Formats: sequence, structure tokens, C-alpha cells
Amino acid sequence: MAKAAKKALSKKTKTVKKTGAAAKRMAPGSSPASKKGTLGFTARTAKEITATFRDSIGLTAKVAAAVAAARVNILAATGYSASGMRKNATFNLVVDDFVKAEKALDRIGAEDIHESSIIMVETPNKVGALQRVAKIIADADIDIYYFYATTSSGKTATSVIKTANDKKAIKALQEA
Repeated sequence: MAKAAKKALSKKTKTVKKTGAAAKRMAPGSSPASKKGTLGFTARTAKEITATFRDSIGLTAKVAAAVAAARVNILAATGYSASGMRKNATFNLVVDDFVKAEKALDRIGAEDIHESSIIMVETPNKVGALQRVAKIIADADIDIYYFYATTSSGKTATSVIKTANDKKAIKALQEA
């Protein structure tokens, strides 16, 4: 990710916890929370763009090409068609430039585009990591509306989580 994009993203996000190796990989402009935890995860607020399109073959390639042509980096994404009837497709994107992404998606015919806050959580790539985060949120009596996550052969996994109360969820994660 370009330095300017990282700087812009760090200004839009709030880091709530850093421990261990995760603390060494902090985004520019962010700082560790004063309280160190033992769970070894970081959590921050971010913005997600959701765009709905009339579904068609090649739509994912079209969306990816439009965002890339706008020079916007996709940090996390999911896309799906509502059913086998293939009437509509929805894309959720966490990007480094919301305004450019919105314009790019609008240009290729997005029927609906909106922004929402989400929580991005980085955990060690270990069995049970997502369970621990989800339990903290559940124990705070907060509903998780949806999540998506990814990892590769690396040491960390990234989860995007939308809750009924992201602010309260961040606080619960911070206090864990």
C-alpha cells in the first residue's frame, strides 16, 4: 500500500489494542493502547462501502477493474449474488479511498452505494482466535450482524465485523 494511502487510512481508523508482534506492525500514525492484553489482537474502526449491482457474468472482474483503474487499494472484500436467480449482486469493500471507490463503482452502474462503519480485527493466525474475539463481543451483549475474514500462510488473520454497536464493541475489545 502506498505511504499516502496508509497515512490516510490511519487517520480514519482508531487502534484499540496492540500486543506482541502485532505492536511492531502498527500502521503509521497509530499508537499502542496504554493497556496491554494477553489476547494478542488489534481492533480498529474503519469504513466499508457496500455496492449493489444487477448481477451478470464478469461482474467481479468489472468491479475489480474499476476500483484498480481509480488507483484504490482494496484492503478487504466480499461479494455475493443473492440467489441462483442472479438478479442482484452485493459487494462489501474496505478500501483506502472511499470517495474514489464510490465514483468508480457509480461509473460502472452500481444501483446502490452506501458507507457504514465496521471493525477490522487482526488476530494471530491460530485456532480459536476468531472465537475469542466473537465471545468478547457476545459477552458485551452486542449482536454481530455479519463478518468476513481471511488469512494466508502468514502469521495474522484479518476479520471485518459489523455489529449492532461498533463503538461499544471496540470498547469491549479494548478492555479485554
